[in-house]
Amino acid sequence: MGAVVAGAAAAARITWREARVVELIDETPSARTLVLDVPDWPGHDAGQHLDVRLTAEDGYVAERSYSIASAPEDARVALTIERIDDGEVSPYLAGDVVVGDAFEVRGPIGGHFTWRVGDGGPVLLVAGGSGLVPLMAMLRHRAQARSTVDARLLVSARHVEDLLYREELEALAADPSLSITYTLTRGAPERWKGFTRRVDMDMLQTVGPDAVAMPRAFVCGPTPFVEAVADALVSLGHTAAAIHTERFGPTGS
Repeated sequence: MGAVVAGAAAAARITWREARVVELIDETPSARTLVLDVPDWPGHDAGQHLDVRLTAEDGYVAERSYSIASAPEDARVALTIERIDDGEVSPYLAGDVVVGDAFEVRGPIGGHFTWRVGDGGPVLLVAGGSGLVPLMAMLRHRAQARSTVDARLLVSARHVEDLLYREELEALAADPSLSITYTLTRGAPERWKGFTRRVDMDMLQTVGPDAVAMPRAFVCGPTPFVEAVADALVSLGHTAAAIHTERFGPTGS
């Protein structure tokens, strides 16, 4: 019986289903959140992603994977898409799509980069650019579950205007068990209180938690960023098994 249930769940994940855009939220000048109504969505864990399939009128098909930004508790699925100017899919999703448009999605996908409140903490979340998206799903899940698990978020971006979800994160930071730290790598505005360099060992040690607390670490961003952060965490004494990574390459559009 268990095998039958497991097989049905797997089939639900690999089934393409229509997703309709019900809301658009401009997050930054180059990123937009698409809120989707997906009938029969099987549910997801925070940190998972899904596949998007676009089919042109001439039959040309393009597929890309995008992290899910919404919490598992949300009735609708949210994707935050950063526009890659020479990309094949992201310019449409981040710029041209309108409410009422529909396309196909398949998922959820991925099991290694997930976190549930029941998994406990402390939790260290490190994001490079749009790598914040799956980590935001974890923080939204944590907030909706009213969890007080010690959580530390470190976000790296080029410029302040590139920071995703800033107002929502400021509201979440009212929770004393959540700390949020930013670093900007290509200049900062006056009176900026965050860091102004790439993530390094000293920064990770300052943000914490210390390795002796055995935090679950989740690192997401461009491949060089993820590799550098993971190496730094290992050098600080974090066990490799506790470091979960999700990366995307320069062609991920």
